[in-house]
Amino acid sequence: MPAATYMPSNRGFPQALVAQALEDALGAGVEVPVLAISGLQGSGKSTLAAQVVALAEARGLRAAMFSIDDVYLTRAQRQRLAREVHPLLLTRGPPGTHDLPLAHATFDAIAARQPVVLPRFDKLADERVARSLWPRVDGPLELLVFEGWFLGTPAQTEAELMPPLNALERDADPDGRWRHWCNQALAADYPALWQRCDRLWFLQPPDFAVIPRWRWQQEQNMQAAQPERSSMSRAQLERFVQYYERVSRQALRTLPALADRVIALDEQRRIVSPA
Repeated sequence: MPAATYMPSNRGFPQALVAQALEDALGAGVEVPVLAISGLQGSGKSTLAAQVVALAEARGLRAAMFSIDDVYLTRAQRQRLAREVHPLLLTRGPPGTHDLPLAHATFDAIAARQPVVLPRFDKLADERVARSLWPRVDGPLELLVFEGWFLGTPAQTEAELMPPLNALERDADPDGRWRHWCNQALAADYPALWQRCDRLWFLQPPDFAVIPRWRWQQEQNMQAAQPERSSMSRAQLERFVQYYERVSRQALRTLPALADRVIALDEQRRIVSPA
């Protein structure tokens, strides 16, 4: 295995890698290229996305960053799903808990080079930010960086859905109704969104076992940035991550063969093999 390249968390990814991501996107041959950065929770996808946008802007390009997390359904919409489909759908995250028409409308405006407001979601409040507070992009974009924890991930087979893989599925979804519903949403509704991405980069962790720790670090960072607001406890977060585990493991199995570029990371988020 190649020697690891140190990636300090406060400085982000090496600038050479950021430049490669930007050049890859700009080489897509479309008017407004969309660079998708996929990575499990806490992997650094938002950091890399922000770095690519900053470099693009430094080169005089109009660029913006958009996250699939920013189109989560509102709490009221998820409460309705929890009543009508399954109680676990109150919790944001899995396929089926995103407002895909809103995502497509945002992409449509960007592709048409129209003024656009970019949706935002407040994770500590677990609610979509008021539209009046969404950032506005007035001029036509020349690059969009789209980031998310499962971008490009395909659905599982029926057989793969049968055995529960964690305590949440065993205790709260014993008949598999929740995971089947989410998987059906992933199969039917998300491929059209994935097809809007011109390049797909995947930040690959060593395994799923590191994700609870990485996500806890992320939660602590959000809390430190806004100490007056409440956040999840470690126990709450450990359960929260279980909502994401099935699709996260599917991403780990499938995205290395689907992505245009895979960046393998070690447990400390150091790059071990840019491939």
